[in-house]
Amino acid sequence: MFNVSFPGLGIDLTINRVAFSIGNFSVYWYGILIATGMLLAVIYAYFNAKYFDVDKNKLFDCIIVGTITAVIGARLYYVIFRWDHYSQNLGEIFDLRDGGIAIYGSIIGGLLGGLIVAKIKKMKIMPTLDIAMIGFIIGQAVGRWGNFFNQEAFGTPTDSLFRMVSEGTENVAVHPCFLYESVWCALGFVFLHIFNRKFQKYHGQIFYLYLVWYGAERMIVESLRTDSLYLPIKIFGNDIRVSQALSFVLVIVGIVMLIINRKKDDGMQNRNKNKNIDKEKAVDD
Repeated sequence: MFNVSFPGLGIDLTINRVAFSIGNFSVYWYGILIATGMLLAVIYAYFNAKYFDVDKNKLFDCIIVGTITAVIGARLYYVIFRWDHYSQNLGEIFDLRDGGIAIYGSIIGGLLGGLIVAKIKKMKIMPTLDIAMIGFIIGQAVGRWGNFFNQEAFGTPTDSLFRMVSEGTENVAVHPCFLYESVWCALGFVFLHIFNRKFQKYHGQIFYLYLVWYGAERMIVESLRTDSLYLPIKIFGNDIRVSQALSFVLVIVGIVMLIINRKKDDGMQNRNKNKNIDKEKAVDD
């Protein structure tokens, strides 16, 4: 149980990490919100696959495998960079109820599993990546609220308008980093969705935009966090945050690919317009 307040916004809340219990088994809000984010991503992908030129039935096979490998990747990523702790507590590796998963691990794992299936099913890779990234950003926007209920993924002390105080922060006003990322990802979903409908010129463009959009935010917000994972090496005597370094690489890759493909055009704008027209005709009929 946490008493949480956002003094700058005049909000006071009492939250419980446990959503409900069945006997001695407790179900945590963390898991519910992660699952909800995944479900919303699946629903979006299923009903919007045609706008990405993806077969929704084959896509569903990718999602099933990708969801499993995303969970494995998220936990494995976290455990690897916290091996100093888990090597001494092996039994905790499989306990996900208290958190301890990494978004980038989830993305890497989910993409590997999903793309293997896509390759087997002879699907086009870039369209699959496009719709996958919108699915991920939906899951991130919702799933980050699991960090809120766990009172984790917050940042350094601040007196900003959005500062948060709770027992989890030792009653110190801190940056609610989970909130920043959730809002940014929600905005990213709106942006990428509209971009797909109105402006996308070629397959892969959404994927590259996601790399830049999310990578830029994570690179900044990660610098505020107090629970970052670090690389086992130092550069110029400085500790390097794993997510910050990876975000930097992704932003550069995304920008470079957008520049290289700036003149590419698969005619997606016309296809999407025709699909919207067909949809309107079907409604009129």
